[in-house]
Amino acid sequence: MSQLTPASRLLGARLRGAGSGAVMAVGSMSCVQLGLALSAHLLDQLGPLGIAGLRLAFAGAALLILVRPRPRDFTGQDLLACGLLGVVTAGLMMLFMLAIARIPLGTASALEFLGPLTVSALGPGGGRRRWAVLAAGGVVLLTRPAGLGFALGAAACWGTYILLTQHVGDRVTGLSGLAVSMPVAGMVALAAAGSSGLHGVTWPLLAAMLALAALHPVLPFSLELLALRRLTARAFGALMSLEPAIAVLAGLLILGQIPSAAAAAGILFVVIAGIGATRAGARGAS
Repeated sequence: MSQLTPASRLLGARLRGAGSGAVMAVGSMSCVQLGLALSAHLLDQLGPLGIAGLRLAFAGAALLILVRPRPRDFTGQDLLACGLLGVVTAGLMMLFMLAIARIPLGTASALEFLGPLTVSALGPGGGRRRWAVLAAGGVVLLTRPAGLGFALGAAACWGTYILLTQHVGDRVTGLSGLAVSMPVAGMVALAAAGSSGLHGVTWPLLAAMLALAALHPVLPFSLELLALRRLTARAFGALMSLEPAIAVLAGLLILGQIPSAAAAAGILFVVIAGIGATRAGARGAS
């Protein structure tokens, strides 16, 4: 039996990296949509900004305690990037909660996907752009565009979040970058919520928000940071085309939001595009 050439071993390593990155990304999306669907039940009690603020604050505190990032591991530029990532994360969470307070979860996620879709379509690679076009068709079928500015704002934050998360993940080892950015996100979101966004807080609600913070954002954001070390930002952005479909499923099972026939067709489009985008999506070995 002939031995594998170095090129074959490198190709195998890249494909394994793409596969594990894809699994992490899908796991992250599932946690996100489950957490959002469960959070929707608390909108009347805490409001969208209160939910976002408490989840991010609990997540930031948990990561600081568990990861315990050391200042000497960061350069000034690294800290700046982590701070920017925190601000963008806060914007993403707050705007999306404001969106799902007004429109169905699947529709909001479909519009929010325009951010990763833009990231996926940037740069060279006409084949990957073709998958992005297919996913865009699915998004159109899933979407009823009317007064959805919050979801579009979340889309802009999500695209920026992907690029910043990959940058921080490349420069800072482990989850230390996330342990710095998440407390920043928590402070920004709590400041935006203010006292009016937290007037309905009770001890049972705080316990529920602590559990939801573990489900989203701690677990999915950690998985995304690890996935972006294995996938290109474009491949990761296109893989996120699966998220509107997962959101529609979560909305159906947990919130009773029944998708239309057009939405069902859109789900098929985005799933096919997500699978296609992961092919050859591993990042090159450094």
